[in-house]
Amino acid sequence: MRRGLNRPKALPSLALERPAWLNSVNLMTKPAKSQWDFGELFPAETGRKILSVSELTAQVKRLLEKSVGSVWVTGEVTNLRAQSSGHMYFTLKDAGAQLSCVLFRGETVAHRELLQDGQKVLLQGDVTVYEARGQYQLVVRSVELQGVGTLQIAFEKLKQKLATEGLFAPERKRPLPKYPQRIGLVTSPTGAAIRDILHVVQRRNPDLEIILAPCRVQGQGAAEEIAAAIRMLNEFHCRSSGREAAPSENQSRVTSPATMVLDLILVTRGGGSLEDLWAFNEEVVARAIFESALPVVSAVGHEIDFTICDFVADVRAATPSAAAEIITEGVFASREFVAGAPDWLRRKLRQQLEHAMEDLRQVHGRLGRWHPRRRFNEALQRLDDLQAGLLRGVRQGTKDRRLTWQNLAGRLRRVRPAPGLRQRRETLVTNRRRLHELARAHLRNWTNRFATTESRLRLLGPEQVLARGYSITMDAATGTVIRRARDVKSGQPLRTRVKEGEISSRAEK
Repeated sequence: MRRGLNRPKALPSLALERPAWLNSVNLMTKPAKSQWDFGELFPAETGRKILSVSELTAQVKRLLEKSVGSVWVTGEVTNLRAQSSGHMYFTLKDAGAQLSCVLFRGETVAHRELLQDGQKVLLQGDVTVYEARGQYQLVVRSVELQGVGTLQIAFEKLKQKLATEGLFAPERKRPLPKYPQRIGLVTSPTGAAIRDILHVVQRRNPDLEIILAPCRVQGQGAAEEIAAAIRMLNEFHCRSSGREAAPSENQSRVTSPATMVLDLILVTRGGGSLEDLWAFNEEVVARAIFESALPVVSAVGHEIDFTICDFVADVRAATPSAAAEIITEGVFASREFVAGAPDWLRRKLRQQLEHAMEDLRQVHGRLGRWHPRRRFNEALQRLDDLQAGLLRGVRQGTKDRRLTWQNLAGRLRRVRPAPGLRQRRETLVTNRRRLHELARAHLRNWTNRFATTESRLRLLGPEQVLARGYSITMDAATGTVIRRARDVKSGQPLRTRVKEGEISSRAEK
């Protein structure tokens, strides 16, 4: 089910053609001079015009926009890209070619959700050139499912025709009576719209009389039945009020409320697709509404649905329930006002009393502020404040002087020599004690190191080696220690030292 195709901003032929004066301005505009134009340095040959890429692209763009302009194109959506900026870029293709398309975020286009990859759609837009890439593209203004465009075109043609004749002129719209007593209702007796209207009327104005002119609101012949019902209600109204016929175009369309049998006519039905609502887009219905001697309220479909009936009627309501609320608004508001009048009066009286009491309190306060006793009391309070301030000043001055004396006494004590000498004497005694302690500690340290070194040397001395059972053999004559057997000669006298004593011997082969 498709709705919203009848919105005025989404209608394909509304203000989409490029104004002629704008084309003339573009054609007369002098192209921007290229930065690579060296014509002044190198004059072109006679009869030879050289264009820059930007100039050529601009000319192509102007020719496309002038010659092609706004068009309807059908095809399949592919390569759909929705940017974070809100703009949508896609390609429209068929079996033989493809076209780049762009739908800008600021465009008020209904049914954007139809743009999906693989969806066959009918697009309306302006053919132009994107100069930065030198490619032609379609700037989309309207989106429809393929197959609905015929009805939309017929809708636009009839709308333009009736608008030219003045059927939509705002100055012809008549105001609705504030307190209607009897209305005519043109709708289907079995539809949901009549139930919604009766429910709202019963709740807001049960005394309102409704005269039903039943008719079909969908299908073949429905438009003629709707128009006949409107004319029948007008004839009933004219006969009851003593009129012979409905007024012509040049007659006044305002009737006297005192003689009016019907106050207005409500033409309504529930929501549906464009095809379902098409009976209310027929010219015969528009003519019947325009020729009506009674004000007409149109409430066809839902809020997003617009029909020719809505444009011709004196008042358009978004839904049947909204139409019933509009019709009963005066009586309902009056009842609400009357019901709330006692509370309103009590609030107003309470507010006036509060204002009077506030004024009385202000006058009493002004009298109290200007009474002589008050001023005398303020003078006494001021005197007490001054006396307390004087006492605080005396105490603070005494405190400041005492603090200054203490600071000076401290400074005097710090500059006297006795405390300095005492401190230096104590420092000298402390340093002497620390010096003696450091000397004793160093002496103990070196004594320990000497004892350790001595014990190590003693362990490494020959006496300790001899004590373990070793001996030292030397030449008896020279005292040279014999370390190798080959150094000893036959008959050489030797001397062997052991732990206790020496042994003399002679070498033999």
